[in-house]
Amino acid sequence: MKIIETHGLTKFYGKSRGITDVDLCVEQGDFFGFIGPNGAGKSTLIRTLLGLIAPTSGSAEVFGLDIRKNRTEILSRIGFLPSETNFYSGMKVKDVIALSAKLRGKDCSKTAAELSERLELDLDKKIEKLSLGNRKKVGIVCALQHESELYILDEPTSGLDPLMQREFYDILRERNEKGATVFLSSHVLSEISRFCKSAAVIREGKILVSDTVEKLGHTGVKKVLLRGAESFGEFEGVRDVKREGDSVSFLYSGGAKQLLSELSAFVFNDMNVSDPELDEVFMHYYVKEDR
Repeated sequence: MKIIETHGLTKFYGKSRGITDVDLCVEQGDFFGFIGPNGAGKSTLIRTLLGLIAPTSGSAEVFGLDIRKNRTEILSRIGFLPSETNFYSGMKVKDVIALSAKLRGKDCSKTAAELSERLELDLDKKIEKLSLGNRKKVGIVCALQHESELYILDEPTSGLDPLMQREFYDILRERNEKGATVFLSSHVLSEISRFCKSAAVIREGKILVSDTVEKLGHTGVKKVLLRGAESFGEFEGVRDVKREGDSVSFLYSGGAKQLLSELSAFVFNDMNVSDPELDEVFMHYYVKEDR
């Protein structure tokens, strides 16, 4: 079953671009990563899917329901975390979480307590006294305590320290293993490569590529490391050049014979060719689009 499906979904803010002709499909039970730099259109797509803003053109369904005609039912089945969390000042953390549950008409006290303990969240603190990371934790508890069918999470780990990031993803994996679908927006490529089953890359409002993470890793791109490089200059097919001491590394998309021919013009002591990390492959899509 398709949990999210869009057809030519487009949103403009006056003359400013939001998203353009987005065709996207997320299957039930997927752990889906939505990748893109800041301003690429990630939040615009999410807000459109949730019915918070109306599309300029195109269509979209969530749970097979039209996002315009069935907004209330769709929202009742989603756990949502926005990129920036804002709460009523003067309230304690536990009161904000209880209000979120009450708005859904559910008793989530047990789940909320478990999540708060795992995230080391002080329930008795006032909202205005919290750091950015602890505010994000409150948002996470509010989004996850209802144990929804679908979680839509926009830049969920910003502000969290590494230990809390790991705990957060452990929680998401557990929910996903129980059948929940996760749609996670991020510009942190390493997060997507480590935790997601499928992913889509968006840039300047358009989807560049969408597939399983495994297939996205097979692009024909290789990572080349030259040690003791006395000289080096870029040539066709080279991307993302990095220099550390007397070593040079880069991504290369091209044939082996062409690579050896080009490198024969330079002086170096040793050479290693390997498959790149997946986050480096994702970066390749960005650079490829620029070229």
